[in-house]
Amino acid sequence: MSDVAAVKSLVTRYNALRQEVAKVIIGQDDVVNQILISIFSGGHALLIGVPGLAKTLMVNTISQALGLDFKRIQFTPDLMPSDILGSEILDESRQFKFIKGPIFANIILADEINRTPPKTQAALLEAMQERSVTVSGHHYKLDLPYFVLATQNPIEQEGTYPLPEAQLDRFMFAINLDYPSFQEEVDVVKATTSNHKPTVNALFTAQEIVDFQQLIRRIPVADNVIEYAVTMVGKTRPNSDAASDLVKQYVDWGAGPRASQNLILAAKTHAAINGKFSPDIENVQAVATSILRHRMIKNYKAEAEGVTIEHIIKSLF
Repeated sequence: MSDVAAVKSLVTRYNALRQEVAKVIIGQDDVVNQILISIFSGGHALLIGVPGLAKTLMVNTISQALGLDFKRIQFTPDLMPSDILGSEILDESRQFKFIKGPIFANIILADEINRTPPKTQAALLEAMQERSVTVSGHHYKLDLPYFVLATQNPIEQEGTYPLPEAQLDRFMFAINLDYPSFQEEVDVVKATTSNHKPTVNALFTAQEIVDFQQLIRRIPVADNVIEYAVTMVGKTRPNSDAASDLVKQYVDWGAGPRASQNLILAAKTHAAINGKFSPDIENVQAVATSILRHRMIKNYKAEAEGVTIEHIIKSLF
């Protein structure tokens, strides 16, 4: 199949996937879109929202529709790295045997990742970056596709361990979940208080998703689009000559080169699912907020004056 035909196939399959997920998830269209863009781009996503917004159900439904193996890890203060990665035990023949932890799945839901200490948070780093883990000196490859979706509650910060910037940077998207609209909430209540349980069909195989991820990588990008993305990321750095007055005034730290890479990858996927064979500046702008949101650190002045990161990012366009 040619790449042109493959992109057309992706559009059809993607629309069918959205309809399948919509059987269970009412509303939250932008959130589902961004999670799927992240998966097809080969990235990870951080979901920020209060409890009860169907984060776990959403990830479970998407993994079913994609035909992928799904594991949920509840992060708690007493969780150890071996609880995630697995550990070696002595079997009956006195030989060490490795028992795989829950990280060995296609989609990992790291629930409330900021509730666990840095030592355990860091256990995810190698898996997210290298798609492999090292336990007791032995190297284990993870099955592809591999996707980590972490959740955070933005309200209750007592007893939490904020993710270090190096780990935040590994997430392609930071996605804010908001409350549903009135009509969406009415529909949710109707759907979840009856006996009807919709069946979610698997529409993809793991290999097909890997093939689509490779297709995204092959999509060509014009130099001016790459330069636009790199310029936008450069503008987030307060010490840069290109930084706007707003950034210099309210931002302590800007985004690094990984943001530029993710902008282009996500723009490629955004273009492909909308039937375009190469991304343009509008595709970069469509994904920019969620890619830059967690890579920029506001200063105290921004906090005091109620200036949001989203407002600063919009000003970069």
